[in-house]
Amino acid sequence: MKSIRITALIGILTLGVCMSTSVQAKIFPYEYQTGSLENGLHYILIPMDTPELVSYYSVVRTGSRDEYEPGHSGFAHLFEHMMFRGTKNYPGDVYDKMITEIGADANAYTTDDYTCYHLNFTAQDLDTVMLLESDRFQNLDYAKQEFQTETGAVYGEYRKGRTNPWSVLFEEIYDLAYDVHTYQHTTIGFEEDIKAMPTMYDYSKSFFNRYYRPENIVILIVGDIDTSKTVSMLKNYYGDWKPGYAKPIIKPEPEQQEARAKEVTYNGRTLPILDVAYKGPAFSGTKKDYAALELLGDLAFGETSDLYKQLVIKEQKVQFIQPEFGMNRDPNLLHIFAMIKDKQDIPYVRDLIYKTLEQYKSEPVDSQKLQDLQSRQRYGFLMNLNSPDRVAGNLARFIALTGGIKVVDQYYGTLSEISPEDIQQMADKYFVKAHRNVIILEGEQGS
Repeated sequence: MKSIRITALIGILTLGVCMSTSVQAKIFPYEYQTGSLENGLHYILIPMDTPELVSYYSVVRTGSRDEYEPGHSGFAHLFEHMMFRGTKNYPGDVYDKMITEIGADANAYTTDDYTCYHLNFTAQDLDTVMLLESDRFQNLDYAKQEFQTETGAVYGEYRKGRTNPWSVLFEEIYDLAYDVHTYQHTTIGFEEDIKAMPTMYDYSKSFFNRYYRPENIVILIVGDIDTSKTVSMLKNYYGDWKPGYAKPIIKPEPEQQEARAKEVTYNGRTLPILDVAYKGPAFSGTKKDYAALELLGDLAFGETSDLYKQLVIKEQKVQFIQPEFGMNRDPNLLHIFAMIKDKQDIPYVRDLIYKTLEQYKSEPVDSQKLQDLQSRQRYGFLMNLNSPDRVAGNLARFIALTGGIKVVDQYYGTLSEISPEDIQQMADKYFVKAHRNVIILEGEQGS
């Protein structure tokens, strides 16, 4: 059955590349059902021919971006921890025991734009999972001592992160690039805020009550499910949940007026790391900006690019070079990273990155290379949709940013329409010197 599904996916891909967006086949290959309960809880149900396998994702559309109150960063990530403390009905140890007994795989993660709780299990246990998940989202309960224990663990996580040069780099680049917007702090938060967390028990209750509300959460269930029965279960378990979401007050970042740069010393051993980052656009499924830049990043700095071949393969001056252009709810950074073998080559590599970007401003990309990349992007997305967990995992960020999955077809339709002229136009629009932020990180102990 799986081979039939993969063949169908490839057929959809081939058809989509050859057609204009107006008549283009949808890229997302599965039928799905969406709806909302009266309290605002949104759900997306995707039946798949995967006997006995189900993935259950609770996408909370709150991440570190929503931590707008000064001195209170890090709480979205903290609640990734606190949610496993359980309720009066099912305390943390009882929750863990029940999850273990049914053989479920339960975990969570936090990002700048959302927090996601996910489980994989057998279809017969859907009722048990929904019972436990709905209970902890509506009735989370923890004592002050438990809160203080968990905040201490989070600070330990922060300190451990400082032993990784990449954690240090990300903390520095966002603090350098942002003055007003909440992207200024990373997901784990500012150190001084994390250290002060144990004194903020009452605030933590407020954070939970404002953001963990049905209007701010999407339940995504994928796999061997009966949609009508699942809707009835959702109404039964979540229907009494009271609305009350309070939208955060996010200040837009003012336009950056001049280039910024900083040298950072890492307390440990590492090769030098260069991060050249420009202010980019918010994600959109219909506007060309993000899609064109995503393609540009791969063409200019990906593993098939001329610069990669020069610096990594031919000259062997860098361990790697790669782009990372954030898919975010608000305008974020367009990163080009390079890990450089000899610090004497940092200016050389940096200037080649600048030169490459200027070339993309002045010259259109090769149309055949662009078409090949567009096809690979669609193919790569489709090939990651062959299990419930992969489907849910690949949809989570789209859902968090837009509230649904309609945007998937929109985005890949837009991606297919990008022309060489579009890429040239976006390069000129976004890779502006005044909007550039550069971090050079070197280890105290070299490599």
